[in-house]
Formats: sequence, C-alpha cells, structure tokens
Amino acid sequence: MPSTNHKRDYYEVLGVSRSATEEDLKKAYRRAAMDWHPDRNPDRKHEAEERFKELTEAYGVLMDPQKRAAYDRYGHAGVGSQPFTGFDEAIFADFSDLFGSFFGFEDLFGHSGRRRGRAARGRDLRYDMEISFEQGAHGLETKVKIPRQETCPECAGSGARKGTGPSSCTACQGHGQIRYQQGFFAVSRTCPNCRGTGQVVRDPCPECRGEGHVRRERTKTIRIPPGVDNGTRLRMAGEGEAGPHGGLPGDLYIVLRVADHPFYERRDADLYCSITLTFPQAALGAEIRVPLLDGSRETLKIPPGTQSGALFRLSHRGLPRVNGKGRGDLFVEVRVEVPKRLTRQQKLLLEELAKTLPTENRPAAKAGLLHRVKEIFG
Repeated sequence: MPSTNHKRDYYEVLGVSRSATEEDLKKAYRRAAMDWHPDRNPDRKHEAEERFKELTEAYGVLMDPQKRAAYDRYGHAGVGSQPFTGFDEAIFADFSDLFGSFFGFEDLFGHSGRRRGRAARGRDLRYDMEISFEQGAHGLETKVKIPRQETCPECAGSGARKGTGPSSCTACQGHGQIRYQQGFFAVSRTCPNCRGTGQVVRDPCPECRGEGHVRRERTKTIRIPPGVDNGTRLRMAGEGEAGPHGGLPGDLYIVLRVADHPFYERRDADLYCSITLTFPQAALGAEIRVPLLDGSRETLKIPPGTQSGALFRLSHRGLPRVNGKGRGDLFVEVRVEVPKRLTRQQKLLLEELAKTLPTENRPAAKAGLLHRVKEIFG
C-alpha cells in the first residue's frame, strides 16, 4: 500500500462527494466492491486486491463518524497511517446479503461474528392428530401428551454440576470460532471443541449428563377452532423442545387429519350433498327435509318440473370459516330415482301417464356439476 502522502482521497476512491450520506457510501462501496473483488478479476488479481483493500479502507473510515470527522479536518494524517491488514468484520456485517450470497462470505466470516455465543433455538415438534368430520366442523378442546426435551431443572440448562458452571473453551479462547489465515482471506470456522458456544463443561450435571436438557412427557391442552380442514396446522409457540444451553424453545405444530363424512363432501367452507326424489316429487314439486350438520333439518322447496341433477343452495348452512368470517353454503343436488320394481297398480298408472307424454327421444343438453354451480352464482 502506498504511503500516507500518496494515498488517494477516500471520497475519490469511493466516487462520492464530501457531503455523501451513509446510504450514499453504502451504495458506492457495494457497487465498487462488486467490480473489484479479486474473484471476479482473475486476469488482474494483484491490481484487484489492491483496489479492493483501498475501497474497504476508505469505506471503513468514512462510515465511522469520528474517523470521518478527523479525516475531513486533517486528511490521512488524522486517521493514522497503519497499513491495511485484513477485513473489518463490522464492515461486512452491513453486506451479508451481498457477500454472503455471491462470494460465500457467510462461511468465511461466520455472519461477521454475530452468531458467536448465541444459544441455539430448540427444535420444533410435530404432533399428528386425527379428528372426526364433526369435530373439525364444530371445533373442540382436548388434551394430548407430548414427549419433548426440557431444560434440566438441576443445572438450569448449563449442563454443569450444580454450584459450578461452564468454563471458557481453550481451543477458541471463548470466541466460539477459530480463525485461519488463508492467503488474502481470514477464514472463520465454528470451533469443533465447544460447537460454537465458546464454553465447555468440565464437571457435568449428573441429572442430564452435561446435556442441559432432560426428556419429559407433558400434557397440553389443544384448542381446535371450528371449520378446520384436513392438513390444517396449529402452532403453539414455545411448546417445542428446549434450546441447548438456555436457548429459546422451539414451537409445537399440531397437524390435523380430518376424517371424511358419509353424507357430505366439502370444498373449503362449502358442503355438498345429494338427495333422491321420486318422479312425482320432481314432476309436481314438493317440500323435502334436508339434514344439516348440527343434526337439525331445513325445508327445501322443490319446484315442479325439477330435473335430475338440479342443484340448490342453502346459504350459510355450510362450515364455519376458520378466520371467523361467516359460514360457507350447503349445496343440495337432487337425483330423480327410478324404481326398480313396480306394483301392478303403479305400472298401470305409469302406462296411462305414458300415453299422454311424447314418445320421441331427443338429445339432452350437457351440463355438468361445475356448470350448474356457475348458473346458481350467475
């Protein structure tokens, strides 16, 4: 690196004015660092390394308010003349999205040390629960037993014998990471001795054998809202397994499996069912009683001349919506049932009716269930 007297102006290096804001500096550094990173310039690697060092040094000074004030007043002499010896991890903390994803700096710098010493979060748990169609429709409150890892009450999660505590890891001096110098880069790796915690247990807790957690079975109350469907997931925050070394617990997810109903089919919050009509009911009209999900029945008027496959809607007689905003509808498809066996009197009556009806058969219009639903809504 050139001497202090031959250093270029830091504002010139970044290509910004002396009134540049913090955001201006970040944008300029991001753009220039992308252009001059050594990995992107293999044909002129030495020049790129020098420019990259120069950019990083300028950015490090101008982003620090005190250093910038001293530089503005005294120039390079105001911020010292120490040569650039490595990367300032605080700088790269601002650019984890840029360098972590493009150049792999998350692996090199371990997210700029921000995870060092932070206790890990506990594992999430999943519990599969089978319920009936009616239970899913009306909701319920029930209790389940959940086996999970909990914080050891004897050592409060430290893993050390009561009255003692973990000691600093000698392999990484308590940092949780071990740094290696690989040419131009300083590489950080999670310490294998303490697994990144920076601490080791010399005298393990006899209750949990140094693990910091014990296995327990807890009974939890589960409240299932009305209208849930097959595959619905309910989240219980903090009810998962305890985090190691006092970390936050994970979450518990209840995954529901709702049984089918023998009479109804559901589509979201809407219900569909089929009811048979006799020929006289379809021809002359009738009033039929439609069973509802709550066990009651509702009267449905069938107009004269109703054809087999006609679809009727009973508004707000479907399932409750999980978000609490009303209910779905109940769609009733009617099917005209043709008797397989007739009494002598029934046969005679139908023969008399047949004499009054046209005998020519004609093509029927194509109208599927989806078309009939659109007709209702249209």
